[in-house]
Amino acid sequence: MENNKRTIAIVIRIIIAFLFLLSAVAKLYPSPYFAISTFEVKQLYTMGFSEGFAPYFSRTLIGIEFALGLLLLQPHYLKRLVIPATIAMLVVFIAHLTIDTISNGNSGSCGCFGELLPMTPVEAIIKNVISVVLLIWLYRLLPADYKNRNIWVLTTVLFACILGVFMAAPIQPVQSGQPDLSEIQSAETDTVFEDDTNIIPADTATTATIPQDTPAATTQPQEAATAATPAPVTVNEPAKVKSVYSQYFPNADKGKKIIALFAPGCEHCRDAAKELTALKAKNKDFPELQIIFMDEEANLIPDFFKYAGAKYPYKVLDIITFWKVLGNDKDTPGIVYLWNGNIMKDWNGINEKHFVASELEKAYKKPYTK
Repeated sequence: MENNKRTIAIVIRIIIAFLFLLSAVAKLYPSPYFAISTFEVKQLYTMGFSEGFAPYFSRTLIGIEFALGLLLLQPHYLKRLVIPATIAMLVVFIAHLTIDTISNGNSGSCGCFGELLPMTPVEAIIKNVISVVLLIWLYRLLPADYKNRNIWVLTTVLFACILGVFMAAPIQPVQSGQPDLSEIQSAETDTVFEDDTNIIPADTATTATIPQDTPAATTQPQEAATAATPAPVTVNEPAKVKSVYSQYFPNADKGKKIIALFAPGCEHCRDAAKELTALKAKNKDFPELQIIFMDEEANLIPDFFKYAGAKYPYKVLDIITFWKVLGNDKDTPGIVYLWNGNIMKDWNGINEKHFVASELEKAYKKPYTK
């Protein structure tokens, strides 16, 4: 009987340790800084963490997960500190996930295993509840650990793991303020950004007339001048607004534009870019396409354009800024159809809102209606 208890205890320790180590490693996949930054934007920011505090919290949390996974495999303070601390962390996770599920439903990834193993909040709750039950069982199986009380083992492992995560993914400054537009790489001729005074609101019908002080107006009878006046022209387009994209491309809010948000190494992004190139070749009136790249595998941008079949103006943003521009709840590839800075239609990710070329073609050819 005693041997059976010992075997069960070892198995439980290995299972829980594996889950914690997998969770920590998954939050560093496919690359530490990219994974942690994505975790911060998609998980921590939505919970109310500030941009200054989130980078420290995320790395510390992952370090603690690593430490608990390792400490469950050693004997020191196992029953008195390690198991209770592990249960406490899981209970906090369960409470957060429960509140999130009640508020937002069982949609999206909880971030427990990062991008490696997407898991819904309900699935994560079930996993964590089972883990808590196993840990309680383990606590009851283990004898008191009076002989194994070297606190330095715990503190050394804990601080080493946290420091290791900070070293693997150093905190980097986030881009802020107006970018240097000279850094924008362009394969096309720059266009002039018109003054706001030349923009006509969509709900205003305007009439173009010949100025009354011209020779024609002063030498001809009033009836002739009236006859020469062009018919009123109604401007059927949305009023100009300032979009977030105008800080990266100075002409983004002028007329019809396509803004694409891509990761250079993303296969779905490459396929979307290829579809956009095909649309451009097919339609002479296709809006100008400009790309915002995530600064992850930026060295692949030349290969990206080679696969797409054309080069386009582009800007590279750091990972956190990129996610903010795309949207914390959205994913790549992101494609936005703008008209005078107004978002007329957009697509993102590879699920229900994935990019469909025929939808874009139909959208930009459709006349404007309020």
